[in-house]
Amino acid sequence: MTDPLKAFMQANALTTPTFPPDSRYYGLDTKQWIRPDGEPVTFVRRRFVPPPENFATLSEHRVEVGDRPDNLAAKYLGDPEQYWRLCDGNGVMHPNELVDTVGRRLRITLPEGVAGGTDV
Repeated sequence: MTDPLKAFMQANALTTPTFPPDSRYYGLDTKQWIRPDGEPVTFVRRRFVPPPENFATLSEHRVEVGDRPDNLAAKYLGDPEQYWRLCDGNGVMHPNELVDTVGRRLRITLPEGVAGGTDV
């Protein structure tokens, strides 16, 4: 049985994934692995999480009961799918680490390398 998504991608020469500029994977190189049956599998190379000090702080948020990473990203960044930026700016690997301690102060940061904020 043929995977319809794979068939569509191959028919439209979309074998290399592309990511929008607001994706955490944007700009990462891809690599291809050839399966034993000869079928190529394209994957994104490893993304190394940047150190939190690479981010300028815009504001802070004190974690409250019921806070969720996606809701905080929507509130402060305008997009719930940008929760990964909160993770990067606070040095956490798992999104729920952001909100698992009530009272924790989270940094709301600019994207990496953008100057500004309160700690420049």
